[in-house]
Amino acid sequence: MAMVALLLCLLWAAPEVDVRAVLERQVAAWNQGDIETFMTTYIDSPELTFNGKDGVTRGYRPVLERYRKRYGTREAMGTLKFTEIEVRMLGAEAAVVLGRFDLARTEAGGGPASGRFTLVLRKTPQGWKIIHDHTS
Repeated sequence: MAMVALLLCLLWAAPEVDVRAVLERQVAAWNQGDIETFMTTYIDSPELTFNGKDGVTRGYRPVLERYRKRYGTREAMGTLKFTEIEVRMLGAEAAVVLGRFDLARTEAGGGPASGRFTLVLRKTPQGWKIIHDHTS
């Protein structure tokens, strides 16, 4: 009976590990100044939504262009760090992630920035992808 419980725990934990790996890929790409690779963690779909202080941006290309416009230089991108990560599995193929971001930037890059985010991810044939991002 204990072996069955352990197996069930491992099966349930595996998707959470995969979801956390998406966040790790985001941080690594961002800190290398690579917005295009950072964006591969988002679903390439017109259904992608990004909700931020300027309103809702819909679709992969508009979200990519939003990032390019706001973070067009290495100085503006700074160094990203995620903390206070909480992953809530909503079944085998969906998850919600809560967390905090911190951007270490020089004054020339816009100065330090921080805030909170909520991500909704879905398991796709290409792996776990962000389908909604609410960052403030």
